[in-house]
Amino acid sequence: MSSLVDFPAMGAEQLSSLRRFIDGGFRSFSREYGETLERLFDPLREFLIFSERLLTQSPWPVVIGVIALIAWLASRSLKITVGTVLTLLAIGYFGMWIDTMKTVSMIFVCTVVALAVGLPIGIAMSRWDRLQRAVNPALDVMQTMPSFVYLIPVVMLLGIGRVAGMIAVVVYAIPPVIRFTNLGIRLVSTDLLEAADAFGSSIWQKMFKVQLPLALPTIMAGINQTIMLSLAMVVIASMIGVQGLGQPVLKAIANQYFTMGMFNGLAIVGIAIIFDRVSQTYGKRLQKHLEVVHG
Repeated sequence: MSSLVDFPAMGAEQLSSLRRFIDGGFRSFSREYGETLERLFDPLREFLIFSERLLTQSPWPVVIGVIALIAWLASRSLKITVGTVLTLLAIGYFGMWIDTMKTVSMIFVCTVVALAVGLPIGIAMSRWDRLQRAVNPALDVMQTMPSFVYLIPVVMLLGIGRVAGMIAVVVYAIPPVIRFTNLGIRLVSTDLLEAADAFGSSIWQKMFKVQLPLALPTIMAGINQTIMLSLAMVVIASMIGVQGLGQPVLKAIANQYFTMGMFNGLAIVGIAIIFDRVSQTYGKRLQKHLEVVHG
């Protein structure tokens, strides 16, 4: 009867040996190639440092003006633009300007990297079913893996710092843009593709002049989700040295500073709302524009 109660698990010694074997292999790999990987990611580190210095060392009225201009051009909404300016002014007034700019620069760089990697993968998945079947399980693992687990391998390979945090954020946030790009292209009407074929369009002409423009609203929804996940992961990545609003939150948790945690948490919420509203409104404007163009 005990055999039905006690699950027939691997023995403790065997499990311990398996863990030691895997950990030892990963440590050996990190010792052998860790320095090479660090040099490989040097351009990204320089890009991140440049964007961080640009936001933190530029005059704050200029930064707010540029962000407000971007919000207006994307949303064409006075309400969203004024809300963006007021949110940034409130963040600065309560002494969180520098940390907020560091967080915004990290999100910007991570989003750029995620788009540069994710968009081509999504396009390729939309063209080859076999690639989609191969990539989907990996995306499932990436989306369901606890976010803290991502910190372990990147720290072992790259150590504590900006680059390790950036890689963890990108891996955590990239699945939506891949999935939505693939989905958006696959949802394009076959009638339109047949019409493009009838006019003698090449594969690349169909992709860039028919499929991608029509899939753009769906892709924008994926970009929106990638930005939101990047912001969520940036806070967690503060555990491995990523600077920004996450570090004061972590300090507040460790020392039970309620007000510090609340203020920085509200600043994160404010930044998230700005990104969300601007990107969503831009996606809706894009959808209406394409409906008018394609009737």
